[in-house]
Amino acid sequence: MSLFDEQENEIALPAPLAVRMRPQTLAEFVGQADLIAPGRFLRRMVDADTVPSMILFGPPGTGKTTLAHIIARATDAQFEQLNAVSAGVADIRKIIDAAQKRLRLLRQRTILFIDEIHRFSKSQQDVLLPFVENGTVTLIGATTENPYFEVNSPLLSRARVFRLLPLDRDEVVAIMEAALADGERGLGQMGLVCAPAVLAAIADVTSGDARVALNLLEQAAAMLPSDGPREITLDLLKSIAGERVLGYDKKGDTHYDVASAFIKSMRGSDPDAALHYLARMLEAGEDVKFIARRIVICAAEDVGNADPQALVVATAAMHAVQFIGLPEARIPLAQAVVYIAAAPKSNAAYLGINQAMADVREKGAGRVPVHLRDASYKGAKQWGYGKDYKYPHSFPGAYVPQQYLPDELTGAVYYRPTDRGFEAEIGRRLRERGPKGTETKE
Repeated sequence: MSLFDEQENEIALPAPLAVRMRPQTLAEFVGQADLIAPGRFLRRMVDADTVPSMILFGPPGTGKTTLAHIIARATDAQFEQLNAVSAGVADIRKIIDAAQKRLRLLRQRTILFIDEIHRFSKSQQDVLLPFVENGTVTLIGATTENPYFEVNSPLLSRARVFRLLPLDRDEVVAIMEAALADGERGLGQMGLVCAPAVLAAIADVTSGDARVALNLLEQAAAMLPSDGPREITLDLLKSIAGERVLGYDKKGDTHYDVASAFIKSMRGSDPDAALHYLARMLEAGEDVKFIARRIVICAAEDVGNADPQALVVATAAMHAVQFIGLPEARIPLAQAVVYIAAAPKSNAAYLGINQAMADVREKGAGRVPVHLRDASYKGAKQWGYGKDYKYPHSFPGAYVPQQYLPDELTGAVYYRPTDRGFEAEIGRRLRERGPKGTETKE
């Protein structure tokens, strides 16, 4: 059974309005003009059936899956689809094996669409990597998470990233108007009346998510009496929506902007603002694991050794969230957020590892000093490995100056403790030890 057979069977059932109204061609697609308008790169690639591997990333309801389905209809390649939530390595290997045979015997390409690709583990992404690299499959991944954080760098480097933006009010209204007018796939046969102000209210309350807007429109239509007026009113809409469907901002700021403000509020030591953005994410249904990960990162990056306990609190909150779930998970999250926001701040460790990695990339790793090399195996001593190594515990204070960095990096300083919080004590300890040894052992 092909993808299209499955889709036709789904649509033959009482499928949701959002599924029935899914655009079949780029001409029907609303929004994302920067990507698919005539002459744009992605549009040219689809028209020429030469789509590259790509990651489509953006908030829900912006058309990521729809674009993948449109490409499926436009291409001569075999189209395969996986959902990262339910698929495993065995599913990937099965598709890869079939793709290799298809390419060898029929010279036909395979496009593999993976929804929610950010949920694939590193090992699952690593299985894909060589086959994306050698062209066995063309990958189309869809994700609501920033791929630069959630997709492995090697895989990401072999795909183009296309960012889909939330639809604006006019675009969502246009989608709903098309659904109201379409007598075949939409609600056109119901003779519904819906004032522009009501459509605008639905667009506002759903914050650029076309799927949610169509679902709300369909629910409102279903609530109308069969023998009464066929008008969707604001009062009807309010009775269905109940509490306002909270988006991150109806004016257009996104999931990513609120997450950024959340982190910057903790970094800026404003617990009230940090709690505000935490509340917005929780009310909007954000994945609490996503929130917990950001708190842990902030504790390490922005508090660091100024208060090492911050990372302990953040990690404990992350585990508590997984253990107890919502709604109670909001409490340890709030506790960790307040602790981190109120803690003294230092990014010295963060800056230190970044500079150390930059030196490794740009200056080379250098050779490990001979006296630090592994001398535990037979034959190592004849090469001088471990000779003249000074065992710190044999010296007062369990410290003795000696060279630890490779010769090429001798004297490099990566960690520069601040005078804030506990890091002031760390700095005092390091100063008391005096200059590091720089004598060469080779």
